[in-house]
Amino acid sequence: MMLHVKEFPSLWMLSVRALFGIGFLVTSRSASALAQTGACQLSAASNNHKRDCFSGRAASTMAQTIKYLGQEEAQHIDEELFSEYGFSVDQLMELAGLSCATAVTKAYPVTSLVKAKPSLLVICGPGNNGGDGLVCARHLKLFGYEPTILYPKRPNKPLFQGLTTQCQKMEIPFLTEMPEAKIIDEAYNLVIDAIFGFSFKGAVREPFGSILDVLKKTTVPIASIDIPSGWDVEQGSADGLQPDMLISLTAPKKSASLFRGRYHFLGGRFVPPGLERKYQLNLPQYPGTDCVLRL
Repeated sequence: MMLHVKEFPSLWMLSVRALFGIGFLVTSRSASALAQTGACQLSAASNNHKRDCFSGRAASTMAQTIKYLGQEEAQHIDEELFSEYGFSVDQLMELAGLSCATAVTKAYPVTSLVKAKPSLLVICGPGNNGGDGLVCARHLKLFGYEPTILYPKRPNKPLFQGLTTQCQKMEIPFLTEMPEAKIIDEAYNLVIDAIFGFSFKGAVREPFGSILDVLKKTTVPIASIDIPSGWDVEQGSADGLQPDMLISLTAPKKSASLFRGRYHFLGGRFVPPGLERKYQLNLPQYPGTDCVLRL
């Protein structure tokens, strides 16, 4: 049986009041929640911007709470990963290099590169940072980029010899000398700096001093692995490289707080929970199955 409003005026007034009351309650609670959380006040039509707002706030919060390591502490963590947690150097190098390559794909997708070829220059130093660069170059080749490697000081160790062979078998070319800044700007979309890591101390020796001088003159973006080469691990360097991207491995180092480029990523999703607790790293949660996270 249908109910007519005219027959039940009091019921109609009660319904209207109830509806207005519910609407006021929901609106008040929503406004209160927004005020308390500082959430972005956006319409339903701007979901993409809403996601950016929240992800930006989350990244800012993570960057504030995550621990930035000094040089000695970073070295202790590395030593414990090997001695107490059973990791091998080549295992961590593979994970680090893959993280770096993945971060590059997120910051500089192939489709965004300005030159006709997706060409990259990877400059590798004589230590483990250089090994990370070799692994990174190999994965970038598989990801559709065209890396070229400069590896002027090659250690006489089976690990690095194997990494070099792997890159050669992937048909990645190796340069015999550092190109001039103008040639780098014309030929490459990005330079990956894998010269020195967190173990670096003292003055920069040749040929890397000249290589860094050339890099300072280039205009193409530079992506540094763990530490911008030539920087003091804790104090940074005002007149050193100023990369567009920094990929911190395991946890950021203290000098990363002075990084002013566009992209800061954390890579190396392999830290055991016991080690994280011991050093109070406060590492953020990586999204899904990703091995990198933008800070």
